[in-house]
Amino acid sequence: MKRSSRKPRLNDDDLELWRRVTERTEKLDLKSLFTPEIDAPPPSPAALKRGRSALLGKPMPKPRRRTYDLLPSLPDQVRSAPVQMDNKSFGKLKRGKLRPEGRIDLHGMTLDRAHPALMHFIQTSHRNGKRLVLVITGKGKQRDDGGPIPVRYGVLRHQVPQWLSSPPLSSVVLQVAQAHISHGGSGAYYVYLRRQR
Repeated sequence: MKRSSRKPRLNDDDLELWRRVTERTEKLDLKSLFTPEIDAPPPSPAALKRGRSALLGKPMPKPRRRTYDLLPSLPDQVRSAPVQMDNKSFGKLKRGKLRPEGRIDLHGMTLDRAHPALMHFIQTSHRNGKRLVLVITGKGKQRDDGGPIPVRYGVLRHQVPQWLSSPPLSSVVLQVAQAHISHGGSGAYYVYLRRQR
């Protein structure tokens, strides 16, 4: 199928509209747009290298160093939290030498199911006199459903430390630490509970 090389003609209404538009417009003077308003000598090549401030006779300002105080992620906060328990026991805990007395696997649960399950598990473990428990969150799936709001990678992994540091669990939790690789690594947390009073 061949395309016609002829341009489409304007109908009478379009021509009338175009005539009205051209009657109300003024011709643009291109020379006035590109002539400088200030009569100044052309800058020297050295001044051009130094930048705009040198052209104006001002010293160059030092570049500002921008620092952003971003809140670290919850796993990073857990890692940098001060040690509340015995240092010797904490060292063993980090090396995976202490054996958890109980564990809960939240892997694959929704936030609505995981929160009450975690609360019940921690409170029951504390009542039973357990000191070290393992909370498995999983590392999370990397997925993007194409929506305008980004989806956090590993929602439970980020939410569990916050739940453990909030009441009522904060009253029974002494220390939270990322698990050793033998117990799940970045997909699990050790939760060291306070002694029962």
